[in-house]
Amino acid sequence: MADDKKRYYRKNVELFVLLEKMKLWPARSGLLHGIKNIEEHGKYAVITTHCGKTLRIYNSRNSRAARWLRNKWAVKPCKQCRVPEWKLEKYSKTFFDSHYGSDLIHKR
Repeated sequence: MADDKKRYYRKNVELFVLLEKMKLWPARSGLLHGIKNIEEHGKYAVITTHCGKTLRIYNSRNSRAARWLRNKWAVKPCKQCRVPEWKLEKYSKTFFDSHYGSDLIHKR
């Protein structure tokens, strides 16, 4: 069953909230990794991917990762993470707008 519904989110949301919603991490190599776990530690978080990589990231709206997710510059999935096809399809139908869409709220 294909979900043809487009999703709209605000453009300038916090990175942690965006990652928690999408569960995808754009690597500098252009790969999309699936996120297994996010542990928040104040302004920083530790992300564990499905392929075993551990990253310490800063919560920035203008970071490389946030921009890459919004602009969809990383579209090739990691083979080790085995990102499901439905998640990639959902990501491709997600749009970001500065004046329209869901304001993702951080749940603490």
